[in-house]
Amino acid sequence: MALPDEPKTTTFTPREIVAELDRYIVGQTAAKRSVAIALRNRWRRQLVSEDLREEIYPKNIIMIGPTGVGKTEIARRLAKLSQAPFVKVEASKFTEVGYVGRDVESMIRDLVEAAISLVREEETEKVRARAASMAEDRLVEILSGNAPPSARQSPFGFTPPPPPTAPRLSDSEREKLRSQLRAGTLDDQYIEIDVSETGVTFLRNFSGQGMEEIGVNLQDLFKNMPGFNKTRKRKAKVPEALKLLTDEESAKLVDMDRISRDALRRAETAGIVFIDEIDKIASREGPRAGPDVSREGVQRDILPIVEGSTVTTKYGSVKTDHMLFIAAGAFHVSKPSDLIPELQGRFPIRVELEPLTGADLVRILREPKNSLIRQYTALLATEGINLQFTEDAIQEIAATAELVNERTQNIGARRLHTILERLLDDVSFGASEMANKTVRIDGAHVRERLSEIVKDEDLSRYIL
Repeated sequence: MALPDEPKTTTFTPREIVAELDRYIVGQTAAKRSVAIALRNRWRRQLVSEDLREEIYPKNIIMIGPTGVGKTEIARRLAKLSQAPFVKVEASKFTEVGYVGRDVESMIRDLVEAAISLVREEETEKVRARAASMAEDRLVEILSGNAPPSARQSPFGFTPPPPPTAPRLSDSEREKLRSQLRAGTLDDQYIEIDVSETGVTFLRNFSGQGMEEIGVNLQDLFKNMPGFNKTRKRKAKVPEALKLLTDEESAKLVDMDRISRDALRRAETAGIVFIDEIDKIASREGPRAGPDVSREGVQRDILPIVEGSTVTTKYGSVKTDHMLFIAAGAFHVSKPSDLIPELQGRFPIRVELEPLTGADLVRILREPKNSLIRQYTALLATEGINLQFTEDAIQEIAATAELVNERTQNIGARRLHTILERLLDDVSFGASEMANKTVRIDGAHVRERLSEIVKDEDLSRYIL
């Protein structure tokens, strides 16, 4: 059963959600199950009677695990799957400017901006065909020399008289011009079009930390004053001009008021806020002193947002009661119980992600749709290089990554990035000079390239 005005993907079952996440993330079944249930519960909540619906709150999740095991990727893929507004923030950012840190409400404003972009993109896609037709009409007028004059004003509101226009073409001549445009015979021709200037540069400079809305509000205040809403001439080839005109016509066709309303509703009911590095603001045991006071202050600032409050944005007020908050942290030094009790209570679901083993690293190299092996193979194929990895090479790369993680700092799957970059350094550098060549990477080659670095612990600490 699909819901009206809801993205179709929200009807995925928990098992289907986990299967989709499995395409990109290896292992971590417990975390995938938790987020799949949380996403499905959102769909279930929409089917509950209205009086009870408001009483059903999302069960926020806290993910505990070392870096590089998939915490952020799980949240990001979940948001993409559900077509939900998503924003990732780092809790440690809120400690940089002093006692209570940066304005924590900025995370909700960022989420609303993400929702606006998401809904605007969807609405623009709906009117794209109509906008393209209108842009084509405008382009035909420009090519025929009958484009309407742009209503440009001087800074004092004086409008100069329009220039004379060329004689109007007949319908057959216009259709001939349109056929040439569609056939691509005019693609190399340059034309001059009027494009709108967006914003005023010096006003944007007012916006900074804690003042996110000021620059935008000043622009809104001045944009309708004479001299501030300008157009400028731009010379472009016909295909680029058609795209610019299509974008301009699309912006005219979409209703920004309705987009704002829909975006606020979607942010409230489907928004996902991922708070990373939450362990960095957890106070250690013992007396609260020094930076621990600041950490606790940041927790108390975040608490009302997670509990449910109303945040004012330039698009209107948005409630955070039904947003899903997913927190994550390594918790090497502190532990979840070091968070203030009120904040702990707002994250009832705790999931521990397992450190990656050698077998997991092998699977990460092989299985995901966006695996590193596929990425490097595709990148070098653009230079005509046929890159091939043997089975023992993949095993050796994974074993090396596991060994270096144990000896130095465990950075999880990110270690594969450093090792593969080092392994393929020569090939990547010289690829442009050895086109149409097959490069075969086997276990012996991996050992030869990396053995000296792995043996020298100090060297591997800096290089890998």
